[in-house]
Amino acid sequence: MLKYSKLSDYKIKKIMTHFCVDIPATKAALLLNMNRNTVTRFFRLFREAVCYHQENEFKKFVGEIELDESYFGARRKRGFKGKLKRGRGTQKQPVFGILVRNGKVYTEIIPNCKKKTLHDIIKGKVDLESLMFTNGWRGYNGLVDVGYQKHYRVNHGKNEFSKGDGKHINGIENFWSFTKRRLNKFNGVKKYFILHLKDCEWRYGKEKKQLEKELIKIFKTYTKK
Repeated sequence: MLKYSKLSDYKIKKIMTHFCVDIPATKAALLLNMNRNTVTRFFRLFREAVCYHQENEFKKFVGEIELDESYFGARRKRGFKGKLKRGRGTQKQPVFGILVRNGKVYTEIIPNCKKKTLHDIIKGKVDLESLMFTNGWRGYNGLVDVGYQKHYRVNHGKNEFSKGDGKHINGIENFWSFTKRRLNKFNGVKKYFILHLKDCEWRYGKEKKQLEKELIKIFKTYTKK
């Protein structure tokens, strides 16, 4: 499965199984009675393969689309007094997300949440015929002017979350919650944040068997590129 690896395909698949169950590498090494560095290396290779796959998988989204931005990072920063702000204005890392209802998720690390930044990604990733749902952030202003005629907004400031008519962004907000809970297990993963982010993107809403089946195919493709 992996050229020049000393491990058999059987052992690599065992490591894959523990990866898909989302067991940390250190614990997986103990359960498998294998060297921790070896398991850690393979976990990173799996995440690199998943990241490569996710980046090349999504060309254009169409359908009912939820768009939202979120912020990742520690609650406190060394040398900074007090707690970091939440939301816009924070010193945390902003991330933009696109979710197709009953479908896939795409995330992108961004420098800011300004209108131009968000519009550039949306125009590159979302088909004009899509039905889009966002919050009331001004960064989403003007989407109708560039061709997106079906744009609905949810005003959280007025406690609008879902009126039962499908106008909500609950799906992408659930994804952010899932991702932040999961990343807490890795203490913020500063060094490999993009890999863990894409890992969460890939895992979201999938069962273990589906993850294993997909990872085998993804990893084989990645190691042959």
